[in-house]
Amino acid sequence: MSENHNECISFPASRQGRHKIPVKCRQRNRFIPAFLIGVAVLSVLSLIYLDIDWPKLFSRVPDIGVVFWQLAHLDVSRMDLVLSSLVETISIAVLSLLYSLLLGIVFGMLAARNVFHVPMLSTLTQSFFTFLRAVPTPVWVLLMLVCLGMGPEAGVAGLCVHTTAFFTKSFAQSFESIPDETIEALEATGTGRLSIFFNAVLPASLSQIVAWAGMRLETNFSECAILGMVGAGGIGYVISNSLQGYDYGTAGIAILLVFLVAYSIERVFVRIKKKFY
Repeated sequence: MSENHNECISFPASRQGRHKIPVKCRQRNRFIPAFLIGVAVLSVLSLIYLDIDWPKLFSRVPDIGVVFWQLAHLDVSRMDLVLSSLVETISIAVLSLLYSLLLGIVFGMLAARNVFHVPMLSTLTQSFFTFLRAVPTPVWVLLMLVCLGMGPEAGVAGLCVHTTAFFTKSFAQSFESIPDETIEALEATGTGRLSIFFNAVLPASLSQIVAWAGMRLETNFSECAILGMVGAGGIGYVISNSLQGYDYGTAGIAILLVFLVAYSIERVFVRIKKKFY
């Protein structure tokens, strides 16, 4: 056996004896068993620490079906409130996406190593936005709630922080995927860096930008539905209040509309992406 622990398996020849099936060699990966053992140990330790009351948990399982049955009895008596909250949620998601798109292109240009050819600038920009991405979106929204007060403004600002950090990394990778030969050829003609970016790099990355934007719009809309439960406004606030008040019919119609809008966004962007490819 070789030093890299290659394990070779030889398959028998065919019945005719003329053609032999090629020998397949596979490399044994020591990391996988260690990883699985680590996950198992952490899972056991987590269960011990949480001290879950399993009999109580299993006794409440039938209640899940009861709750979903009550949600299925849709109540349209408060449809005006649900629709206005849904429009507010869509507005928060769209505004945060548009602002973050513009900021993401600017900061992605700074983070890409092939635009300005300043390694220190790229490293600092990527490091800063890595920190922003490490903090979850609900934390940013809660911080904005403290700064701006309750309302959709905090939702837009909080979503913008995390979405801009996401776009910065994604767009920088898209910009860096442009062949170096293309950029070098334009530089040889005396074209400026900004002109190269806006006339060559950005147009070449447009299809990827559209794909990232579509995916992030779905994420932002889903997060808006959750963030409304902590006071950021929108459909999440209606769902939270309805569930707390045992108004399952109103909560059911709101959840159904969230699903339909999220599915529609996904289908629209699938069609848009097909136009680019």
